[in-house]
Amino acid sequence: MRNLKFSLILIFFGSCFSFAQETTFSEEEISIDKLTDGTLTLPSNNENPPLVIFIQGSGLTNRDGNQSGMQSDFSKKIAHQLAENKIASFRFDKRSIKAQELNLEAISFDDFITDVKNILSYFKKENFSKYVIAGHSQGSLIGMIAAKDNADAFISLAGPGESIDNILVEQLSAQLPQLENEITKNLQEIKINGNTSEYPNILEMVFHPKNQAFLSSWMKYDPSEEIAKLKISVLVINGTNDAQVKEEQAKILHNAALNSELVLLENMNHVFREIVSNDLTKNYQTYNNPELPLHPELIPVLTDFIKNLEIK
Repeated sequence: MRNLKFSLILIFFGSCFSFAQETTFSEEEISIDKLTDGTLTLPSNNENPPLVIFIQGSGLTNRDGNQSGMQSDFSKKIAHQLAENKIASFRFDKRSIKAQELNLEAISFDDFITDVKNILSYFKKENFSKYVIAGHSQGSLIGMIAAKDNADAFISLAGPGESIDNILVEQLSAQLPQLENEITKNLQEIKINGNTSEYPNILEMVFHPKNQAFLSSWMKYDPSEEIAKLKISVLVINGTNDAQVKEEQAKILHNAALNSELVLLENMNHVFREIVSNDLTKNYQTYNNPELPLHPELIPVLTDFIKNLEIK
């Protein structure tokens, strides 16, 4: 009987510990407007925490950082772990997810910027101590433009430092070196004229007429020029094993920014996992494994930067 009582005590305290872990934060689904739905994550027992607004990368990416064929939950994991460190966050589904539902004929890059500005306006009516915009990959450029004159700080997470036409030439030419001249020509035509007509069939997904207007609206922004306009604190983070955005891109942003800190996390990849192998297959396998933990240094770096803003 004594052993049974002891077991029950362990179960009771174990349940209490689990319950305490589960209640370190709360979450609320919020619709900013008809185009933007997201999740507000609030730390427990903290009246006016700093707020981080997360912006996802390209494609049909949802608030948790996932899309079809890629379920890594990185954004959700970051939000929950920041909440454990008394930092609130809002993560949202990109407008492109609602495009079909709302019968939107077209989306421009400027629409993404408008969405973030609307999110900031919404939350500035609430009692948060600081407002930080954090953009991942494509979201980095969106975020730095929206942050100007609107936010207290900006965080670039695996954000390119060059304009998208330069990035595409490099990426596509690496796979199709024989088409480098054509790819360069097509992208230049889109940048100058807003469209291109004769392009390689194999690149239909990139240069389809429906995509050209969006590419044109994206190309007009150069990340190194936009980040130089910021007069707020900037944190630039990149992984040394990011197969999509190389650390040189982070260095371009850091060198262009007026007041930035550069952090290169050893062996972190594009979805914030630690991967020591140089095998691309193993790297990309982490994109579809939500059980993997985040890189161990990511949350401490984010937390230190955001909490230091409170002191300034």
